[in-house]
Amino acid sequence: MSKLEHSIGQHRCVTHFRVIPLLNIIDRNRRTKTFKNQTNMKKILPILSLLICANAFAQKDNLQTKAIAAAATIEQKVINWRRDFHSNPELGNREFRTAEIVAKHLTSLGIEVKTGIAKTGVVGILKGGLPGPVIALRADMDALPITERVNIPFASKVKTTYNGNETGVMHACGHDAHTAMLMGVAEVLAGMKKDLRGTVKFIFQPAEEGSPVGEEGGAKLMVKEGVMENPHVDVVFGIHVAAELPVGQIGYRPAGFMAAVSDMKIIVHGLGSHGASPWMSVDPIVTSAQIINNLQTIVSRNLRLTDNAAVLTIGAINGGNRSNIIPEKIEMLGTVRTFSDADEKLFYDKIKLIVTKTAESNGATAEVIIPYSSKYPVTYNDPALVQKMLPSLQKTVGVNNAILVSAKTGSEDFSFYQQKAPGFFFNLGSMPANAKPTSHHTPDFFIDESSFKFGVNAFTNLVLDYMDMNKVK
Repeated sequence: MSKLEHSIGQHRCVTHFRVIPLLNIIDRNRRTKTFKNQTNMKKILPILSLLICANAFAQKDNLQTKAIAAAATIEQKVINWRRDFHSNPELGNREFRTAEIVAKHLTSLGIEVKTGIAKTGVVGILKGGLPGPVIALRADMDALPITERVNIPFASKVKTTYNGNETGVMHACGHDAHTAMLMGVAEVLAGMKKDLRGTVKFIFQPAEEGSPVGEEGGAKLMVKEGVMENPHVDVVFGIHVAAELPVGQIGYRPAGFMAAVSDMKIIVHGLGSHGASPWMSVDPIVTSAQIINNLQTIVSRNLRLTDNAAVLTIGAINGGNRSNIIPEKIEMLGTVRTFSDADEKLFYDKIKLIVTKTAESNGATAEVIIPYSSKYPVTYNDPALVQKMLPSLQKTVGVNNAILVSAKTGSEDFSFYQQKAPGFFFNLGSMPANAKPTSHHTPDFFIDESSFKFGVNAFTNLVLDYMDMNKVK
């Protein structure tokens, strides 16, 4: 390295800029003795460095200004897409119509499209004009078996049969918004393809809420089928609307953000009898009631609450069919949510012990299947990545509106992507002004569509900033 190149290196700015042509000019001038001495060279080098930095920063700012303008022009398109998906919801592994619309849109943008991944998943690959990292952005597409109660023109009227029961189908968790926003991000970034320093992989995932019994699905299956490879993903970002967070805010948390989850099935076997002579039975209903109460002591008497939170819930209990018959068997379904492997093991061990021994004390028997049909790891936000990319979120909503939030006992299969690459998952405030928050997974779930522009801008800022920080030199 020449003294001149070394000196320029000492004055370089953070943003990369090609300085070789300038070096060639300076070198020619030096050979023709335009620069008469080293002192003059030292005087001009800081000026050259400032010019280089100014030019590079101007290029970056121009891209982000262009992205914001593009997002504004397609805001209504994003809203319209979301309303269409909301009116036509599809359950996990059955998102055929949604996937077709997504694939058609990506194809129209000139993005390489792969379909049929993890049943109905769609992946778009946008290769920028310059070399750089591979960034994955994820949206989920599936709805829930819930009958909508919100009075809006595009409310869902779709009906289905789920677990033997007739029910409505509703986007009661905002996945319709996630899909629409990522379609918008794809359009914005495709419009600046030649200026992108790297590759963007758009992941439209089915079955985040879980696949039908007996089927694989969701992020776990997408990872299994290679979505994080070809090309290999360097970093992954995900977003989720939050009906309890005001529009214009973003909620984030480093490390454990959302809980690991396992579902479970408990089967209690007793001895049936006439309801008028319970002494002739081994009552599985009474035994089940004792089991439910005893399970709650795991949190209250076994978990070190100052270190971590956890939840154990029994959500269904089924057995018997008549008031005067004590049945032979009861089945229960429940969920366990923890924030560490150690706590998860504690819960598994204690559940099995309490269930079997409580049943034994009553003369009954019981079995525990855990996990039963699904298990997600902790949604773990890489702390170094969060620190690096937080300014991108602050740029989107303002420094005071990027809020550090508490860990959530909800769960997300985005965690499977985070096992393959550093990931950052965050919440987008979507609660309407002057309104009470509504709960996710309920018939009354409602979000404010004015939040979508912040979601689109958050994703584009993350992409452009990460590419700038990790550009190939």
